Amino acid sequence: MSMDRRASAPRFPRVALFDLDGTLLDSAPDMVVTANRMLAARDRPPVGLALLRQHVSKGARAMVAAAFPELDEAGRDALVPEFLATYRQELGRHSALFDDVAAMLQALEDDGARWGIITNKAEYLARDVVAGLEWQRRCAVLVGGDTYAEKKPHPLPLLEAARSLGVDPGECVYVGDDERDVVAARAAGMPSIAVTWGYRLDGDDPQAWRADAMAYRPGELLDPAAWPRRPGG
Repeated sequence: MSMDRRASAPRFPRVALFDLDGTLLDSAPDMVVTANRMLAARDRPPVGLALLRQHVSKGARAMVAAAFPELDEAGRDALVPEFLATYRQELGRHSALFDDVAAMLQALEDDGARWGIITNKAEYLARDVVAGLEWQRRCAVLVGGDTYAEKKPHPLPLLEAARSLGVDPGECVYVGDDERDVVAARAAGMPSIAVTWGYRLDGDDPQAWRADAMAYRPGELLDPAAWPRRPGG
């Protein structure tokens, strides 16, 4: 390949920001084991992965609600601390990166791009995950759901992540598997990619989220041309 062609080849965005659960990490098995431990402690039968998987991106309260559908809101809220404590014990024991995620992150780094994580998971849990994956030195920024006064779909976490990295939001791309990810990115003025391999409720239509791009397999994001850019970027 000539130097001219190499110089004109598309490059990855300078900053790629990711949701965690359902985007980089298939963490549903950890959460299902957590819910089933709580059910077993109450002499209740276990629930299957298929039932709970779609609720993973909605957080601990949604998982408790799915596992204990008979409880009212107050009853569910009362079980959230137990869920989080049990989940921390199971964190990373059953989960795995989605196929090609490791290669995609390496491709970003090889291109000189930085990448980070913005999740609604509590920051202390997200840091445990990052440590378990040995990403501490690789992840340029980590924002949890309680890091700032707002969480997704509010744009504040994305704006603060960009600010901490010294870049304009439009120079970043945010990648997620939930409509909240796309809403937050749009409000932050940040291009977005909606991915379809994560956790969605029945009836959710990622096409309707109006992301700047769609990805159906992580391997698609190994191609720099699959990443949206702001006009002139």
